[in-house]
Amino acid sequence: MFNPHLLRSFSALIQAGSFTRAADRLGITQAAVSQHIRQLEQQTGTLMLRGKRTLELTPQGIALREYCLELEQANKRLMHRLDDKAHHGGEISVISPGSIGLRIYPLLLNLQQARPELSIRYRFAPDHTVITAIVENRFELGLVTQQPDDARLVANKFTEEPLELLLPAGFSLNSWQDLHTLGFINHPDGNAMATRLLSRRFPGNPGIHTLPVSGFINHIGLIAEPVARGLGFTVLPRYARLAYPRQALLQVDSDPVHVVDTLWLIHRAEWPLTRRAEEALAWLRQHLVQEGNAPLTVSSAIYR
Repeated sequence: MFNPHLLRSFSALIQAGSFTRAADRLGITQAAVSQHIRQLEQQTGTLMLRGKRTLELTPQGIALREYCLELEQANKRLMHRLDDKAHHGGEISVISPGSIGLRIYPLLLNLQQARPELSIRYRFAPDHTVITAIVENRFELGLVTQQPDDARLVANKFTEEPLELLLPAGFSLNSWQDLHTLGFINHPDGNAMATRLLSRRFPGNPGIHTLPVSGFINHIGLIAEPVARGLGFTVLPRYARLAYPRQALLQVDSDPVHVVDTLWLIHRAEWPLTRRAEEALAWLRQHLVQEGNAPLTVSSAIYR
């Protein structure tokens, strides 16, 4: 742990470029600045090469400079969160899987346009990354597809999203053989999603592994593209399909088979959500309404 007074002298020296100017900036003597740097170097090793005109940082000095910058940013974030004004402005941080993110990120940007004092920080990530990020307090709000079993987290049902069997427009699906003829467009969750849906759509089928794979893509926004080009079929969550711009080139299998995923809103249990996060959730609740034939229900339990 570094003494903050020593770090303050080091930062001033880096910014001023000389011991004399750093001392003037801090209102202390040049000897005091030199003593502070020597005390730091007892912990870190040599921080700088003291030339006649310039100070050149060693690798240890560069590392300590980056550490000081991180502390400065952390202090700014803390003061911003403690400031009463931050209740109405500041950062809203959300991390979620791709499909639901394709729907709610644009809604949050709409909120930011209406409330310019807000900033939106959004990341797309799988469940395990979402949980880790929330536990480590790197994001305030997270969405996951499986309810986490962790006492450090609060988890509430957020919405339900059905899986869809996605086909090229005009394709007639009558049998498992039709899927075999078309071929499977795989993606990171493709096998699991297809197994769940097709086991109900075609009971007793020989399994997704028996179908030829026509392609693979790991970008959530592009999985529908080869299907639209007639190169295969896939299984996707509904909001991933709705985000695809060329809907006329796609069709959803009309068979009344329903496989639905529950999405869970998570946050740290030890402290309440910020007011701006609560307001963002209220905004989402207001705007996540029925869209065509894709109603989305949001649990009121998460809005206090």
